[in-house]
Amino acid sequence: MSRVVVTGMGVISPVGNDLETFWGNLQAGVCGIGKIERFDASRLKVSLDAEVKGFDPKAWIDTVQEIRKSDLYMQYAMGAAKQAVEQSGILDSGLDRERFGVYVGSGIGGINSTIRESTKLYEKGPDMVSPFFVPMMISNMATGAISIRFGAKGPTLPVVTACATSTHTIGEAYRAIKHGYADAIIAGGSEASINELAMAGFINCQALNLSDDPSTGSLPFDRRRGGFVMGEGAGILVLESYESARARGAKIYAEIVGYGNTADAYHITAPDPEGDGAIRAIRAAVSEAGITDEDEIYVNAHGTGTHLNDAMETKALKAVFGKRAYDLHVSSTKSMTGHMMGATGAVEAIASVLALHDGVIPPTVNYREKDEECDLDYTPNEAVRANITCAISTSLGFGGHNACIAFRKV
Repeated sequence: MSRVVVTGMGVISPVGNDLETFWGNLQAGVCGIGKIERFDASRLKVSLDAEVKGFDPKAWIDTVQEIRKSDLYMQYAMGAAKQAVEQSGILDSGLDRERFGVYVGSGIGGINSTIRESTKLYEKGPDMVSPFFVPMMISNMATGAISIRFGAKGPTLPVVTACATSTHTIGEAYRAIKHGYADAIIAGGSEASINELAMAGFINCQALNLSDDPSTGSLPFDRRRGGFVMGEGAGILVLESYESARARGAKIYAEIVGYGNTADAYHITAPDPEGDGAIRAIRAAVSEAGITDEDEIYVNAHGTGTHLNDAMETKALKAVFGKRAYDLHVSSTKSMTGHMMGATGAVEAIASVLALHDGVIPPTVNYREKDEECDLDYTPNEAVRANITCAISTSLGFGGHNACIAFRKV
């Protein structure tokens, strides 16, 4: 079996559209949450989101025609993928393209295209629906477009597991390389679902925070928490066998050493309050990673800022780590990025890798009031330096999907 390492990363996010800006803002505690500007939100009960700012698809996609044929989630994915591939230098390595894959998922896919073309149908008739509607809508098309762009002809697999989507894509890509089915895989996720329809749906299932103050919009683990804030963007990593990376002299940011994938089998939206599925996913990743009492650990928690999730996730960490849970460095970067849905796992995996690489724990911003159910060290408000040796990232999605990946410093 092969060791698997990270050799490239790219991000489009509410706190930066390149790796340097993104990581600098996370360390500084910059919050990307603000008033909704993408559309007129006057009919909604919420007024906050976490939008990507200053994104120009022409910087990442070659022609206007290609841009017009792609949904925004695909454009975000391509922007992050080009950053990751260029940083890795993998295309200059003589890589066997038939052993080069793409695992990029989206929780919702091209929902903006669906809304736009549905409006055309009802207002102007079926002949006005775009011939590109289907490829813009379907959730696998970011994977397809990235595969075409970089000539990746190996294992190619999108994943759709709601908020756990891109943690699963990274985990499944890790397994494919580890067990010899590929030498390298572009892995991650993308989401662009900030619109009135999607937000109305999340409001009506009581998932979003109704605060109108950006400083109280996303409050993971805080007693005042009342739901998450909708975010968007993309995160992409280049995963590669250790042998391949060493042979071509690539920079290695971290090694992936563990992965857990479980289901709650409990409820379509609510997490199991006892955290059974989350416990098993975290325990599987920690066990495979060979994490011991000698390791200093960072946990990038799912930390949505909903009451049930944060209490359950805290309980799960205690169940896995016992008394050592109080020694963990925990934070939720959703306090800054909002909940980026299908992209969130990959973006948080990137934050975990950078925390491990640089020895900096990004904070949980706007944390003020301790909750008795959430009593771990959540790195409140300011980044801290720590000589961590391992990082784990958890993602817990609607439908009861749980995923956890573990990284080790190289």
